Amino acid sequence: MSDQANIKKQEPNRLVGVNLDESIGALPNPDAEHERKVAIYDLVEDNSFEVMDKVEGPYVLNLSIFEKRLILKITLEDNTVVTIIGLSLTPFRRIVKDYYMMCDSYYQAIRNSTPSQIETIDMARRGLHNDGSDLLIERLDGKIKTDFNTARRLFTLICVLHWRG
Repeated sequence: MSDQANIKKQEPNRLVGVNLDESIGALPNPDAEHERKVAIYDLVEDNSFEVMDKVEGPYVLNLSIFEKRLILKITLEDNTVVTIIGLSLTPFRRIVKDYYMMCDSYYQAIRNSTPSQIETIDMARRGLHNDGSDLLIERLDGKIKTDFNTARRLFTLICVLHWRG
């Protein structure tokens, strides 16, 4: 591990763990499960996550959905609750639905389509992912400060939870 990576791992405003509510149900396909695993791994490896006006981390993020709300329960490593944030899923509904359809098209395309067709679908999929990430940053404004790459990985996990529900 590089010196820069070691320094980042010691920063207080970061996630050291991410848990998804497993009680919602199984994922619809192996591709979605793979997305979940990669997003959590990448998120824990490299992120910027600051809970505004609260105790410094590092933090553990527990994500779930309850009554059409995304619940972000943020704790310290010793399970001390820092805050619980509930966000309406309504603003995410269209983007998540479109993103899911694009992901489905993408996974079909990588099995059957030409490289240029795959690239076109992937560009549309990444565009929707970016839109969802921007929306998440906007919805967390004043509550959680995060960078764009962290928001992208969190958006992936929101989609995973939505697909399960």
